[in-house]
Amino acid sequence: MSERVLGILADSFTKILIPGLTATIPLAVISFVLALIIATAVALVQYVRVPVLTQLARFYVWIVRGTPLLVQLYVVFYGLPDFGIVLDPFPSAIIVFSLNTGAYAAETIRGALEGVPAGQLEAGYCVGMSFLQVMRRIVMPQALRTAFPALSNELISLVKDTSLAANITVLEMLMATQQIVSRTYEALPLYLEVGVIYLLFSTVLTWLQGVGERWLAARGMERG
Repeated sequence: MSERVLGILADSFTKILIPGLTATIPLAVISFVLALIIATAVALVQYVRVPVLTQLARFYVWIVRGTPLLVQLYVVFYGLPDFGIVLDPFPSAIIVFSLNTGAYAAETIRGALEGVPAGQLEAGYCVGMSFLQVMRRIVMPQALRTAFPALSNELISLVKDTSLAANITVLEMLMATQQIVSRTYEALPLYLEVGVIYLLFSTVLTWLQGVGERWLAARGMERG
């Protein structure tokens, strides 16, 4: 590798990393938090089988899971202005990533809720708990413990998916890299460099996932 390329990589590292810390990570974290709120509500509606809302929840999941994420970004950012709704790139990305991840996470949480033995619900009712108390004290803690690994994987996938936000002009890591490539014409080294940075982010999240799983396992043994 030539000295010129090494110099470009050294100079570009912080120029790529800073958008990662100021745009990619905030975009992923905000979207994931909102996605969890959406997913929990959608999963509970289906779990309890609320009339009408259950059908709406299934329709939402069907639409989001059945269409590409990039198309969803284009519809919100480039399509909504046709109806007089103009959104900035960053809020557009948050809306789309939240709704997209929320649909997938909803199915994960719904499956975890349905995996809690019915006998535990009945036991809660027998000791005088209300439905909300049963959900809060018995069902949700077990369901979230079961869903934690899959939800963590969703977060890791979301961090990588934020690269698609470059298509709607969000200045995150991939777009920052594309701008440097357009000036230097060193595509391969720079795209490899941004790939390594994404890998570093994913590695940290994977480590945190392991820490979280061990913590939840320890709490489960203490309660047991």
